[in-house]
Amino acid sequence: MINETLNDADKKMAKAVEVTREEFAAIRAGRANPQMFAKLTAEYYGTPTPVQQLATFTAPEARIILVAPFDVSALANIEKAIRESDLGVNPSNDGKVIRCVFPELTEERRKEFIKVAKQKAEEGRISVRNIRRNAKQGLEKMEKDGEVGKDDVAAAEKRLEGLTKKHTDHIDEMVKHKETELLEV
Repeated sequence: MINETLNDADKKMAKAVEVTREEFAAIRAGRANPQMFAKLTAEYYGTPTPVQQLATFTAPEARIILVAPFDVSALANIEKAIRESDLGVNPSNDGKVIRCVFPELTEERRKEFIKVAKQKAEEGRISVRNIRRNAKQGLEKMEKDGEVGKDDVAAAEKRLEGLTKKHTDHIDEMVKHKETELLEV
């Protein structure tokens, strides 16, 4: 039972780290990246649909993304979703493709992105710690119910702390990498 609890916590913590990685991918650092559009949704026949399901993305140059909708009728809604997003671009379309030209990052904008990255990292760490707390409560409940001994719970809590440290260190490493990526000119 203890191993199940720890394995479950490890899987959930890994998922929290993965979500944080996806959040970082959406933060622009110099080069335009199709991943930046991952969280965008556009109206498609009355339903909010992820933009990545409605179009293909190509990056012909470092600061340009071309968005080619599969269905031309979705062009206006995709353009609207991009314009209203926090990507900081003003998309233009030629009737078939949407061209998104990303402006050069200023020092001020880079620092804003670093703050956003640190905030996303903190959210990821909080998520990992919440998972740890829930697992710890589960272990304490097992001990209270007499299912496992006190020594087993103490050893499991040490292993749980190790898992937590491993995953929070991974998030810290990702935020350092993102920060250096953002400061590169």
